[in-house]
Order: sequence, then C-alpha cells, then structure tokens
Amino acid sequence: MKALQRLIQGRVLLLTICAAGIGGTFQFVYNLSMPRLWYHIQEFINETWWARTGQPLPDHLVLFVWSLIVSLYPLGGLFGALLAGPLAVMLGRSALVWLCLYRQWLCTHLGLSMNVQTMYLGESAPKELRGAVAMTPAIFAALGIVIGQVVGLRELLGDPGAWPLLLASCLVPGVLQLASLPLLPESPRYLLIDRGDTEACLAALHRLRGTTNVAGELAELEEERAACQGQRAWRPWELFQDRGLRRQVTSLVVLGSALELCGNDSVYAYASSVFREAGIPKGKVQYAVLGTGSCELLAACLSCVLIERVGRRVLLIGGYCLMACWGTVFTVALCLQSSFPWMPYLAMSCIFAFVLSFGVGPAGVTGILATELFDQKARPAAYMVAGALVWTLLFLVGLGFPFLKEGLSHFLYVPFLGVCVCAAIYTGFFLPETKGKTFLEISKELHKLNFPRQSQGPEWTGPEVILSTEL
Repeated sequence: MKALQRLIQGRVLLLTICAAGIGGTFQFVYNLSMPRLWYHIQEFINETWWARTGQPLPDHLVLFVWSLIVSLYPLGGLFGALLAGPLAVMLGRSALVWLCLYRQWLCTHLGLSMNVQTMYLGESAPKELRGAVAMTPAIFAALGIVIGQVVGLRELLGDPGAWPLLLASCLVPGVLQLASLPLLPESPRYLLIDRGDTEACLAALHRLRGTTNVAGELAELEEERAACQGQRAWRPWELFQDRGLRRQVTSLVVLGSALELCGNDSVYAYASSVFREAGIPKGKVQYAVLGTGSCELLAACLSCVLIERVGRRVLLIGGYCLMACWGTVFTVALCLQSSFPWMPYLAMSCIFAFVLSFGVGPAGVTGILATELFDQKARPAAYMVAGALVWTLLFLVGLGFPFLKEGLSHFLYVPFLGVCVCAAIYTGFFLPETKGKTFLEISKELHKLNFPRQSQGPEWTGPEVILSTEL
C-alpha cells in the first residue's frame, strides 16, 4: 500500500510509465493482435494473385508468402534494437523517444522504443518500486492485445472492407505519445553517471518523486557514479568476452530465448479452433478469443502487485512450471478431443490457464533482467543483445511456425514443453534474486557468483575501468 501511495505521489513517474508504454510494448503487441487483419490480408494476397495471373495461388505458396510477410516484421525491429544501445548513450533515454516518432510507421521504432522503455523505467523508479514499474511494459503489452482484439471485432473494424483503417489505427497511440512526451524527465541515472550533471539529476528526481526529500537516493546514485568513474559504455561483443559478466549474459540469453520459445504464441494460434471444437458458434469465437487477452492483462496486473512481495525468481519458476503443466494437459486434450466429448472443454480451460501462467511470470519479469543484472555502462549494450535476440527469434518463429504447425499438428507444443522446463531449472539454480537491492548490491552479488573462489578472481571494487574512446 505504501508503494502504491508513493507511485500516486509521484504523478510524473506515473505519466512517464503511461507515455513510455503507449509507444513501446503496447504499439508492438497491438500490431500483432488483430487476427481479422491478418485474415483479410491473406485474402487480399490471394485476390491480387488471381487478378494478375488468372489462377489461384497454390496452397504451399500461400503458406510461404504469408509466413514471409509475418517474419519480415521483426527485421525492422532488429535494426532498431541494434540502434537502441548507442543512441541511448548519446541521446539519453527520454530524448530517444522523440527520435522514435519519426519512425512511428516503421518497425525500427518498435525495436528502439521497446528496448529503451524498460531501461528508462528501471532507471527512473525508486528501489522499492523498481520491479513493479519495470513490469508495466507487460501490462501495456497485454492491454495492446485486448485493444487490438476489440478493435478487430467484426462490429468495429473487423469487416473485410475496413482492414485498411484497422491497419492505420496505430496512429492513435503515436499521437497520444507525442502529446505526453514534452512532460517526460530524463533518467536521473543517465544524467548523473553518464553526463555528470548533478543539478539536472536532482531536478529529475524531484519531478519523478513528487517531493524534495531525495537526499538518500541522490547519495546512492553518487556511490554508483563513483564505482563507474572513468569508464565508457560497453560494446555488445565485449559483454561476451568479460568473465565478470558471464552469469549476467548467460541469464539474458537463456531466459530471453525461453520467452520467445515457450509456446505462448502457439496457444493463441490454436485458440479459435479449440473454441469451435468446444461448441462455441463460429460468430461468437472472436469474443472467446478476446477472453484470452483479458486473462493476460489480469495476470500482468497481478504480477505487478506480487513482484515486490515474492520476488523475481518465484514468479519465473512458478510461471514456467505452470506453463509446462498446462501445456502437457493441453497436448493430451488435443490428441483425445475426438474420443471424449468433454476434452474440448478441458483444452479450452488449458488455454486460459496457460495464458494466465505466462502473464504472471515470464511475460514481464524477463524484461527486467537487462536492467537489474547489468551496471549503468553495460546496460545499453545488454539491451542491444537482448533486443537482437528477441527480434531474431521472432523472425525465425514467424517464418517457421506455419510449417511447424502443419507438420506436428496436435503435438506442436511438445518442443515448447522442454523450453519451459529448462527455463524453470535454470532460474532455480543460476538466477540470483534482485528484489529490494540497489544496483551496486546486485553487482557485488553477481561478482561473487562469477568468481566463486576469491583466490581466482579480484576483489570487487566496481566495474572494470576500460581505457578507450567513448562509444
């Protein structure tokens, strides 16, 4: 309750969360969560081919062209993710969002804003609210799913003749973000540690906290600044070369990959057919699908409340274990749905349970890792690595998923079960808890994990000083 009161007191922080979210994860997921749009685009492709050639497009080419269109979407995001690190260092966290507006209609914007969003919020939030604030991108992602599903209803813009308007509806969140951007302060950590501007940092803290009593937090930032003194921003490939970052980089790669390969998209892909098998009329299936997005939104809000109570590890382990459990039951139900009349209802229940499990744990917690596991100088490079990984996997999944679904049929989820189990095991054995700790405390703990024998590793006195030109 005290955390909620402090968040309300810092109205600017609340506005910052909304402004960053509406142009970040909300925009990204909104563009992916309108099934009627993709259906109409498929029809448009077939009609165009027929009009130009006088022949229907073969089924295998329909599948290939469609998978190519879907998989090309993340390539712009990959390019933006690679730009996010250096631009976040040179331009700052909030200034970069202005640059994103000029790329609003391109996927590059999404790659930039999604990376900077969590980094900016994690650096701007107080220690006791850092987890909850950094979880808000997951809430806006789930909100994007729900809004996209609602707007895509046949009664609104889901009609075949209205799909161009549906495609252009992403203008609305862009305009909302543009209207709120002038009110955003810069990240206090960036101002003090990267730019050395104490006065600007203090002013940003006053605006974000809604109080002038920020002496304790400023002292903490000064301590972190002293530890980073004389350093430059890391380059992405340097993260893989430094032994002192081995645990952090491994966690980022393993859990980032698990987020994209855990099978959540496959459950959404099966939702409509499962609902029809359960006896829901064809015209009402779209409302049942809307329920899945609502479940993820509810779970994301619940996770935001729980993360500072139970910690990151519990949510990740619990989420992946429940996903593996429900995924197993879901696979069995799909295989036996023609043998028992009640199996389609079990499969339908598993869809909602799986989405809830994903929303409570992996959906939001994974995005916090790059913020909390890396120090100020390595954080932009870490987000470049994480963003490149996510967008590359999204490209590969988008390209291969239609063929995988056709080949494995009801056993599609079996490979994803192994991913969920491995992610839960890795989190349990190798990921440290970061709840309620400062960035310096986290760095010291990770140093001990990377150098378990002090005789083989130097005593931690701060991040390594690298004598070189700045990025």
